[in-house]
Amino acid sequence: MKRMVVLVVALVALAQPAWAMRTQIHEAAESQQYGRKFGGMIGRGALNIVTSPVDVIVNLVNETKAGPPLIGTLTGIAKGTGCGVLRLGSGAIDLVTFWVPGFNGFPVSDSYEDCLALAPAGSQAVAPVGYPEPAWEEPAPAPVTTPPKEEKPRYTK
Repeated sequence: MKRMVVLVVALVALAQPAWAMRTQIHEAAESQQYGRKFGGMIGRGALNIVTSPVDVIVNLVNETKAGPPLIGTLTGIAKGTGCGVLRLGSGAIDLVTFWVPGFNGFPVSDSYEDCLALAPAGSQAVAPVGYPEPAWEEPAPAPVTTPPKEEKPRYTK
Protein backbone atom coordinates (compact mmCIF):
# COMPACT_ATOMS: atom_id res chain seq x y z
CA MET A 1 0.00 0.00 0.00
CA LYS A 2 2.86 2.34 0.83
CA ARG A 3 4.39 1.75 -2.61
CA MET A 4 1.08 2.57 -4.29
CA VAL A 5 0.85 5.92 -2.45
CA VAL A 6 4.43 6.76 -3.44
CA LEU A 7 3.66 5.85 -7.07
CA VAL A 8 0.53 8.05 -7.16
CA VAL A 9 2.39 10.99 -5.59
CA ALA A 10 5.23 10.56 -8.09
CA LEU A 11 2.81 10.49 -11.03
CA VAL A 12 0.99 13.58 -9.85
CA ALA A 13 4.33 15.33 -9.30
CA LEU A 14 5.35 14.48 -12.87
CA ALA A 15 2.20 16.05 -14.31
CA GLN A 16 3.49 19.63 -14.11
CA PRO A 17 6.89 18.95 -15.73
CA ALA A 18 5.08 17.06 -18.48
CA TRP A 19 3.03 20.16 -19.20
CA ALA A 20 6.07 22.42 -19.09
CA MET A 21 8.07 20.21 -21.49
CA ARG A 22 5.25 20.05 -24.04
CA THR A 23 6.75 22.57 -26.42
CA GLN A 24 10.22 21.04 -26.62
CA ILE A 25 9.33 17.35 -26.72
CA HIS A 26 6.22 17.64 -28.86
CA GLU A 27 7.80 19.99 -31.37
CA ALA A 28 10.78 17.67 -31.66
CA ALA A 29 8.48 14.65 -32.17
CA GLU A 30 6.58 16.50 -34.92
CA SER A 31 9.76 17.66 -36.69
CA GLN A 32 10.51 16.66 -40.25
CA GLN A 33 14.24 16.42 -39.44
CA TYR A 34 14.91 12.74 -38.77
CA GLY A 35 17.47 13.23 -35.98
CA ARG A 36 15.24 15.63 -34.06
CA LYS A 37 12.10 13.49 -34.59
CA PHE A 38 13.96 10.38 -33.44
CA GLY A 39 14.65 11.71 -29.95
CA GLY A 40 11.40 13.64 -29.72
CA MET A 41 9.25 10.59 -30.31
CA ILE A 42 11.16 8.58 -27.71
CA GLY A 43 10.70 11.39 -25.19
CA ARG A 44 7.01 11.94 -25.99
CA GLY A 45 6.31 8.20 -25.92
CA ALA A 46 8.00 7.70 -22.56
CA LEU A 47 6.27 10.78 -21.14
CA ASN A 48 2.84 9.60 -22.30
CA ILE A 49 3.36 6.11 -20.88
CA VAL A 50 4.57 7.39 -17.49
CA THR A 51 1.81 10.01 -17.13
CA SER A 52 -1.12 7.97 -18.48
CA PRO A 53 -2.47 7.14 -14.95
CA VAL A 54 -2.75 10.89 -14.26
CA ASP A 55 -5.75 10.98 -16.63
CA VAL A 56 -7.69 8.67 -14.31
CA ILE A 57 -6.94 10.80 -11.23
CA VAL A 58 -7.72 14.14 -12.88
CA ASN A 59 -10.97 12.97 -14.50
CA LEU A 60 -12.10 11.19 -11.34
CA VAL A 61 -11.72 14.37 -9.28
CA ASN A 62 -13.22 16.71 -11.89
CA GLU A 63 -16.26 14.55 -12.70
CA THR A 64 -16.96 13.85 -9.01
CA LYS A 65 -17.00 17.61 -8.36
CA ALA A 66 -19.16 18.31 -11.44
CA GLY A 67 -21.86 15.70 -11.04
CA PRO A 68 -23.75 13.81 -8.37
CA PRO A 69 -21.28 11.92 -6.16
CA LEU A 70 -21.83 8.37 -7.43
CA ILE A 71 -22.62 9.16 -11.07
CA GLY A 72 -19.77 11.70 -11.28
CA THR A 73 -17.32 9.23 -9.77
CA LEU A 74 -18.28 6.47 -12.19
CA THR A 75 -18.18 8.87 -15.12
CA GLY A 76 -14.74 10.11 -14.03
CA ILE A 77 -13.39 6.58 -13.73
CA ALA A 78 -14.70 5.66 -17.19
CA LYS A 79 -13.53 8.87 -18.88
CA GLY A 80 -10.15 8.78 -17.12
CA THR A 81 -9.57 5.13 -17.98
CA GLY A 82 -10.41 5.80 -21.64
CA CYS A 83 -8.08 8.79 -21.81
CA GLY A 84 -5.36 6.90 -19.94
CA VAL A 85 -5.55 3.97 -22.36
CA LEU A 86 -5.48 6.40 -25.32
CA ARG A 87 -2.41 8.18 -23.90
CA LEU A 88 -0.72 4.85 -23.11
CA GLY A 89 -1.39 3.59 -26.65
CA SER A 90 -0.07 6.79 -28.20
CA GLY A 91 3.10 6.50 -26.11
CA ALA A 92 3.56 2.84 -27.04
CA ILE A 93 3.17 3.64 -30.75
CA ASP A 94 5.74 6.45 -30.40
CA LEU A 95 8.26 4.13 -28.73
CA VAL A 96 7.76 1.33 -31.27
CA THR A 97 7.78 3.50 -34.42
CA PHE A 98 10.27 6.25 -33.50
CA TRP A 99 12.68 4.97 -36.16
CA VAL A 100 10.19 5.12 -39.10
CA PRO A 101 11.07 8.07 -41.37
CA GLY A 102 8.19 10.45 -42.11
CA PHE A 103 5.85 8.99 -39.44
CA ASN A 104 5.31 11.24 -36.44
CA GLY A 105 2.92 9.06 -34.47
CA PHE A 106 -0.55 9.85 -33.19
CA PRO A 107 -0.18 12.64 -30.62
CA VAL A 108 -2.70 13.05 -27.82
CA SER A 109 -3.64 16.36 -26.24
CA ASP A 110 -1.37 17.52 -23.46
CA SER A 111 -4.44 18.38 -21.37
CA TYR A 112 -5.25 15.75 -18.77
CA GLU A 113 -8.81 17.06 -18.51
CA ASP A 114 -9.70 16.43 -22.16
CA CYS A 115 -7.47 13.99 -23.99
CA LEU A 116 -9.16 14.64 -27.34
CA ALA A 117 -8.62 18.41 -27.34
CA LEU A 118 -6.50 19.67 -30.19
CA ALA A 119 -4.89 22.52 -28.27
CA PRO A 120 -5.12 23.75 -24.69
CA ALA A 121 -7.75 26.38 -23.99
CA GLY A 122 -6.48 29.89 -24.56
CA SER A 123 -3.56 28.87 -26.75
CA GLN A 124 -3.22 29.13 -30.47
CA ALA A 125 -2.63 26.04 -32.54
CA VAL A 126 0.74 26.08 -34.24
CA ALA A 127 1.53 24.03 -37.32
CA PRO A 128 4.36 21.52 -36.82
CA VAL A 129 7.77 22.48 -38.09
CA GLY A 130 8.02 21.92 -41.83
CA TYR A 131 4.28 22.12 -42.50
CA PRO A 132 2.53 25.13 -44.01
CA GLU A 133 0.26 27.18 -41.77
CA PRO A 134 -3.39 26.12 -42.10
CA ALA A 135 -5.71 28.51 -43.91
CA TRP A 136 -8.46 29.28 -41.41
CA GLU A 137 -10.01 32.11 -43.38
CA GLU A 138 -13.06 31.37 -45.45
CA PRO A 139 -12.78 32.19 -49.13
CA ALA A 140 -14.50 35.37 -50.26
CA PRO A 141 -17.94 34.76 -51.76
CA ALA A 142 -18.18 34.88 -55.52
CA PRO A 143 -19.57 38.16 -56.84
CA VAL A 144 -23.24 38.03 -57.73
CA THR A 145 -23.97 39.13 -61.25
CA THR A 146 -27.43 39.65 -62.67
CA PRO A 147 -28.09 38.83 -66.27
CA PRO A 148 -28.88 41.83 -68.47
CA LYS A 149 -32.56 42.52 -68.99
CA GLU A 150 -33.90 41.68 -72.38
CA GLU A 151 -35.37 44.68 -74.11
CA LYS A 152 -38.65 44.30 -75.95
CA PRO A 153 -38.53 45.34 -79.59
CA ARG A 154 -40.21 48.69 -80.29
CA TYR A 155 -42.69 49.02 -83.08
CA THR A 156 -43.03 52.40 -84.69
CA LYS A 157 -45.51 53.45 -87.32
